[in-house]
Amino acid sequence: MNLPGRARAGLNEVQRLLRQQNRLERPRRQWVDDVIAWCHQHDIDLGPRLTSRALRFDAALLAEIDAVLESAHLAPLGRSISGLTSAPQPTPGVSFEPRSIRDVDLRSLFLGTFGALVQVENLDSFYAFAPNLAALKDFAQPLIAYRGDHHYGGGFAKLAEAWPKTRRPPLYLGDFDAKGVTLALDTGATHLLLPEIDWLTQHATALHQPAEQLEFQRRLRQLHVSLTPQHPLASYLALLEQNRGLRQQWFEGEVVGVRLA
Repeated sequence: MNLPGRARAGLNEVQRLLRQQNRLERPRRQWVDDVIAWCHQHDIDLGPRLTSRALRFDAALLAEIDAVLESAHLAPLGRSISGLTSAPQPTPGVSFEPRSIRDVDLRSLFLGTFGALVQVENLDSFYAFAPNLAALKDFAQPLIAYRGDHHYGGGFAKLAEAWPKTRRPPLYLGDFDAKGVTLALDTGATHLLLPEIDWLTQHATALHQPAEQLEFQRRLRQLHVSLTPQHPLASYLALLEQNRGLRQQWFEGEVVGVRLA
């Protein structure tokens, strides 16, 4: 059994992050469950790494996965971002199905086809993204794009530069932390896609708002002061000022569009 494309993409992102830390956890989402099923099929013992809520990744587990891939003469992790279906010819849109994931040349896209642009901060969340969010119900055929990073980035910058000509809204789905909100502001996004404030207040944690986020807080405090208490963003900024956040991979419940301006 080949490793499913979204599972490979999630593992590629985990592999990148493990260069900076010894281990990390990911909640039980579809791509993680795909990894779990694949490991079980190939007799990879997950042991205490696996709980009912999450799977803990470390270098040893990824080495086991790579060993199985190598024995099956399959590409190792990190070779490509996924087993995506690439568009074989230029097309005016992208989707021929309700949900289609493709690598395409920006020049082949007619951006006016899409009702909104959703920029996704994290690669594993991009492949796990379900576009049937209530927050997107008013947008016909939203274009979901991974913003990229130092390893996979580059293409999104050209898309972000071209998008304003469509006069369609750009939305941002990323980590709920000071840096994530700042990135959304810098990209000109009109809305953040976030869990409802009551749910987020119960689940946000200081563990997901590390000390290096403090450099972004001053700007957000200045923005908070400029908003009326009734502004939908105000409650979210107040939560960040408590040095609490939540990584995008842990979002649950209803996701809503939070106006930035």
